[in-house]
Amino acid sequence: MTVVESLVPQPGLRVLVTAGANGIGFEIARAFHESGAHVHVCDLDEAAIAALPDGIAATHADVSDESHVTRLFDDLSYLGGLDVVVNNAGIAGPTGGIDEITSEQWRRTIDINLNGQYYVASRSAKALQASRGLLINMASVAGRLGFAYRTPYAASKWGIVGLTKSLACEWGPAGVRVNAILPGIVRGPRIEQVIRDRAAKRGIGYDEMEAENLAKISMRKMVEPSDIAAMALFLAAPGGSNICGQALSVCANVESL
Repeated sequence: MTVVESLVPQPGLRVLVTAGANGIGFEIARAFHESGAHVHVCDLDEAAIAALPDGIAATHADVSDESHVTRLFDDLSYLGGLDVVVNNAGIAGPTGGIDEITSEQWRRTIDINLNGQYYVASRSAKALQASRGLLINMASVAGRLGFAYRTPYAASKWGIVGLTKSLACEWGPAGVRVNAILPGIVRGPRIEQVIRDRAAKRGIGYDEMEAENLAKISMRKMVEPSDIAAMALFLAAPGGSNICGQALSVCANVESL
């Protein structure tokens, strides 16, 4: 195998992507599908599920509900195992001071972003150990930086990094690799809403808030969902076979939030 060949995943991988019908998750699912993988996604958006390309299977499921995760893994039995699991499901959570955020908002963010990853990882353990596979947990640059007015989100993402590094130690002897991808400011509807919310909280305009965000990035640009998908593919390729326990920022170097 040449170095160039080692950068492409082997065809036939069995891949699960949570929240894989929209946004970053869909870009990851599509990229694996185009590489020749057998891809199954879950999502809550039934319209997005219906619009998935032929060849990508799906389950309607909320990963914060353990019974839904059980049903998802029942649906996956046709694959006969798993080689790659991408724990992508997450929400932005509320924007506000810690004294303004409700207990329900806090719990909902942690339930989806962190507890959902635990449920999926727990159910994936035996399959990934059998295949000596790969778990990718989607975190955020907010998992390495403080994020004012977004404490539930940041707390959940720091938790994901801790989950990742701990599972890498736990599963490494069985040949399973566990890594986290930390996207920066990813172009798309979610970041547009975050910018709107933070601008309103600060009492400034959208353009001013966006410019302020970009000024905190060394390369002064957002990243694309396809950039995150490319990192996921590399981790699943032979060239990524010795990358484990890492929190990999794909962010154009976000210096602060």
